Amino acid sequence: MSRIGNAPVQMPAKVELEVKGAEALVKGPLGQISFPVPAGISIEREGDTVQVKRSDDSKEQRALHGLTRALLNNHVKGVSAGWVKNLELVGVGYRVALKGKQLVLSLGYSHDVNYDLPSDIEAKVEQTKIELKSIDKQRLGQVASEIRSFRPPEPYKGKGVRYADEVVRRKAGKAGKSGKGGKK
Repeated sequence: MSRIGNAPVQMPAKVELEVKGAEALVKGPLGQISFPVPAGISIEREGDTVQVKRSDDSKEQRALHGLTRALLNNHVKGVSAGWVKNLELVGVGYRVALKGKQLVLSLGYSHDVNYDLPSDIEAKVEQTKIELKSIDKQRLGQVASEIRSFRPPEPYKGKGVRYADEVVRRKAGKAGKSGKGGKK
């Protein structure tokens, strides 16, 4: 029994769902997004809730049941409220600027890092903070991960690009001189 797959998806008032063959389209105030519905999985609307059902109890169908329900729920939340990821730049001289649909990151390299944002991702920038918005949770996470990969946080000083809620585990540096041993 799939706990995730059997849970109903609540549909907000302004969100529409269309299932055409092996394709589901979710429309809302922020946009529309479609995703493939696997064979053997059906989506049924009952009032303001949507139920995802599977044809049999095979291992593959059980896995696809939960996956389809999670994707549907993420898309419904995306077109109604949207998804947000916040990134922070930590380090002396680390800056970010937005030029059109391109992020220009100064991350301590000899050159600036230019990152072209996809058309479905919106960005808002303040000196060392980046706020990314999208209706597609997967795409948003991928873009945030790519930006973070330019300079991941290092464990000694904590410098780098990190998620706003990320906790960087710090390591102790060198112990230093102990005053014992060595040359006299």
